[in-house]
Amino acid sequence: MKYTQLPHTDIEVSKICLGTMTWGNQNTEAEGHEQMDYAVDQGINFFDTAELYPIPAHPDRHSVTEKIIGTWFKKNGNRDKIILASKIAGKAEMTKFIRTTGFSKESIIEAVEGSLGRLQTDYIDLYQLHWPERNTNYFGKRGYKHDVSDHWQDNIHQVLETLRDLVREGKIRHIGISNETPWGTMRFLMESKVHAGLPRSLTIQNPYNLLNRLFEVGLSEISMREKIGLLAYSPLGFGTLSGKYLGGMKPANGRISLFPQYNRYSSETAVKATEKYHQLAKENNLSLTQMALAFVNTRPFVTSNIVGATTMTQLKENIGSIDVKLTDDVLKGIEEIHNQIPNPAP
Repeated sequence: MKYTQLPHTDIEVSKICLGTMTWGNQNTEAEGHEQMDYAVDQGINFFDTAELYPIPAHPDRHSVTEKIIGTWFKKNGNRDKIILASKIAGKAEMTKFIRTTGFSKESIIEAVEGSLGRLQTDYIDLYQLHWPERNTNYFGKRGYKHDVSDHWQDNIHQVLETLRDLVREGKIRHIGISNETPWGTMRFLMESKVHAGLPRSLTIQNPYNLLNRLFEVGLSEISMREKIGLLAYSPLGFGTLSGKYLGGMKPANGRISLFPQYNRYSSETAVKATEKYHQLAKENNLSLTQMALAFVNTRPFVTSNIVGATTMTQLKENIGSIDVKLTDDVLKGIEEIHNQIPNPAP
């Protein structure tokens, strides 16, 4: 395994982070435990979860993933070996069964206390805002439509004050943001720079893969200059960059087969791009999965690549991508395809 540091800390995290959003729906508790056991054996020390998981969000299943991690900690007694990240859900219809108060002080405190209980731990190493509470474009929205009545920027200070208090109490160690825009990222960073004592966002968890490299437009410069590391999620684009859906295939247990509403990476242009990437991988004796993950692993702004799996075979290949080295010819081929079909799945 290879390791990086959480920016502005001395905390080492594995370059591959274990994603958990299928546990409790597509995966059982026993399977989640098996994945964690294997990941740790391979040198992974970084887990990412959320109070919302498993996905898709459902009133009867929300927060089950955190409970599965909690029972694993209790069984093994190895909490101190893991850098644990979790997230508070933003205000939206899909999360009204968790809370309806968004990022208010009361809601953040309630969310942290709930996660700590389910995870059976006294602290969370990295606590993230799952998506913006304000009106903006994320989760695949291409354009931004301004709402003059939205003054959410006024709430950033209050959110950071609440998180600061939780850091002082020892319930969280550091904070991060997720599904953020360049404006939101800089506003959070600016607030903590201007006001001494407010916690600084160390990471940003956004989608990044061969079909969606929008992070490179604006956010990559912020990441490098401000030293806020990307935790890349969906590096395989809901599994489409494994190639298993090519040719109209619909594997029975595939995420898109089970949940067709997750069509972000399934447009006609995204399929064409995937076919080209698949051919490039084949010509270079690589699996599409290996090539797609290895590409993400090599980006200089990536602190950790969040991989998830529903089978052990998938997990082994995903983690094994850390040892795959892409040649200059492969990297050149990737750029040629990207220039032909840039970001077909925002």
